[in-house]
Amino acid sequence: MIATLFLLLAAHAAVPSHSGSKALVLLFTRSDCPISNRYAPALEHMYKEYSSQGIDFKLVYPEPDLTAAAMAKHNRDYGYSMPSVLDSSHKFVNMAKARFTPEAAVFVQGREIYLGRIDDWYAAWNESRVKPLHHDLQDEITAVLAGTVPAYRETEAIGCAIENTQ
Repeated sequence: MIATLFLLLAAHAAVPSHSGSKALVLLFTRSDCPISNRYAPALEHMYKEYSSQGIDFKLVYPEPDLTAAAMAKHNRDYGYSMPSVLDSSHKFVNMAKARFTPEAAVFVQGREIYLGRIDDWYAAWNESRVKPLHHDLQDEITAVLAGTVPAYRETEAIGCAIENTQ
């Protein structure tokens, strides 16, 4: 399945595959979601910290009408340097079963091991903590880097709904 994801990414967005990757992290975001946009610095920090350690990241935009130019502008405006992909047909959304933005899906050896929130910074739509108490995505990445492939786990993401394209 990870090979399929990489092939889809390569075919869909001209992003080369990375065969030495320990994990693939899909980060679902929307250009118009205030919670997703607030997470931009933390997501970019994770990308910079872990991509050199064999964790492959893709920022996935599931917005049906977003153009490549608008995605590139959003990346510049919010300081993203990680590879990004348009997912207007929801190929990645459906593979990961993503429902919200921001939401993360982690794949190891072709198997999804995590789907859910980045952390618990948001307890509800309009209720954020000063700082997160639990760092769910970082915990999954840390386990993978330590050589452990965790059992599948899911947490509830707080953010903007991903609209159904059908």
